[in-house]
Formats: sequence, structure tokens, C-alpha cells
Amino acid sequence: MLQQRTLKSLTRAVGVGLHSGQKVELVLRPAPPDTGIVFRRVDLPTPVDIPVRASAVSDTRMASTISVNGDPGAPKVQTTEHLLSACAGLGLDNLVIDITADEVPILDGSAAAFVFLLQSAGIELQNAPKRFIRVLKPVEVREGEGPNLKWARLEPYHGFKLTFEILFDHPAFDATGSRVSFDMGSGRYKHEIARARTFGFTKDVDLMRSRGLTLGGSMDNAIVVDDYKVLNAEGLRYDDEFVKHKILDAIGDLYIESKPMLAAYTSFKGGHALNNKLMRQLLADRSAYELVSFEDEAQAPAGFAELAPAW
Repeated sequence: MLQQRTLKSLTRAVGVGLHSGQKVELVLRPAPPDTGIVFRRVDLPTPVDIPVRASAVSDTRMASTISVNGDPGAPKVQTTEHLLSACAGLGLDNLVIDITADEVPILDGSAAAFVFLLQSAGIELQNAPKRFIRVLKPVEVREGEGPNLKWARLEPYHGFKLTFEILFDHPAFDATGSRVSFDMGSGRYKHEIARARTFGFTKDVDLMRSRGLTLGGSMDNAIVVDDYKVLNAEGLRYDDEFVKHKILDAIGDLYIESKPMLAAYTSFKGGHALNNKLMRQLLADRSAYELVSFEDEAQAPAGFAELAPAW
């Protein structure tokens, strides 16, 4: 039986929120089978649990935000995608995350620090079958027309493969790869995807800060680009780091039901909003997917049965 996974022991992280600039602490705890991934706001007078669900996503501007029952006025957790991407990359099914503010810390702007924290705590197999969302027929969402067109699609695939294409009319982006395909079955998530950082333009950062956003952002946790070039002294971690970060985000956004996908995902100029719309459209059509588990591990897609090796 391909089993569910949780942590062997709890682990902690401290950082700042990208948008709030607030100090925030996380305690990541093991959880019983079929718990899924749950954020717990322990800073409130009475702690509030917010399970990770597509229907809980209440805001997709700049990041993926979840709240109780998807109510924008209810307790929330912002910028969930990098931590969820790390959970998906390591195949974690069950986790309770205590958080002392309304935003996950940005750390270095990628998923790498979360991968390290989770692997340091150890990963434990549980006596319950791992459940996958298997896509049975194509599902697609589209927005805009002509040069403003963007879209995202899920298609049947025995595994989880992602293809993303970005299009920026900008010298720094023109000099890097704009299209990447990545198969999660390769076992290369932490080497090829996890270290890709979030990015932003100086002109946008200045505008957002005037609106009280990106107060915790810096070149320590983001790639910063002016009108011509990357400003970070160390440059890029990957030749195609920009588009690889979009893959990293998509992995987190599609893990919003705490279950791995069996699908081929393709997106052109997509983002958090389109990813959530795609997941909601999939889950609204019961003929488009099924929940499956694998009694015989040999029947599972390549790479899903192995535990990720330690760093």
C-alpha cells in the first residue's frame, strides 16, 4: 500500500511576512491520517483552524490566501503557496501548522528553507492509503483575448507533470528561459524547482509599499528587477529561475486539497487566481476526476512511492 505521510517530530521557523513585514513564528506538527494540511492561527484569543481547501481560498492577489470557509472577513493565512509547494514536493499528506500571524514567513523567497525544515523533522509513513486526485478528462480556464490571453489546463496523466510559459517584454526575462516542463516523478523537485525565488519589479515594489504591501520584501527574499536587469548581486540561481518559480507556485496552488494530483498541468501566463479557478472548476465536475489510492505500490506513478532523500 502506498501510505500517507506526516512528520516524525515537530519543527519551527521564524521569519517575516513578505507583505506585512511582521515577525511570524511557525510550528509544524505531525498529524493523524486523513487530517490533511491545516493552518492554526494561535495568535487569536481562541485558536482557529483553517484547513487547506480550494474553497477556502479567499484572495489570489499577489499570493494565495486561505480563510475560514473562504470568507474574506474571517481569520486568514496569506502567502501559503511556497510552504504547500514544499509539502507537495516531499509528499506530505498530514500536517498541523501553528502560526502566530496572518502570513506565512517568506524566508528566502523560495520553498527550499521549508523543504529543509520538513526533512530535518523527518518524514514518517502512516497506516492509511495515500489518496490522489486523478484527472479523467481535460479541464481548462481562460481569461482575456489577444495579447492579454492567459490560460491553464489539466489533462489526464499517470503522474504529475507541469509545463509553464511566461511572457514578459523585458531584457532580463528575454535573456532567460521562458518555458519549463517538470515531472514530479523525476525526484528532482528540491534540486530543480524548490530554490527558485519569487520576483518583482522595482517600480511595482515602490507602488505596493505606498499601499502598505511588500513591507518585508528585500533582495534577501526576492529577485528584484529594474527596467533593464536583475539587481541582486548574486544573480539568478537557475538560468530559468523566473519561470521555475511559477512552477513552484503552481505546485503549491494545486496542492490546495492536501492531495497530490495525477495530471498534466499546462499554463500560459497564469498565476494564483487562474490556478484556483482551475481547481474549483475541476472539483465542481465529478466526472472530471476521481480519488484513487494504490494498494500495490508498483501500480503508482514513478517517483511517488520513494521517500525523498535527506539533504
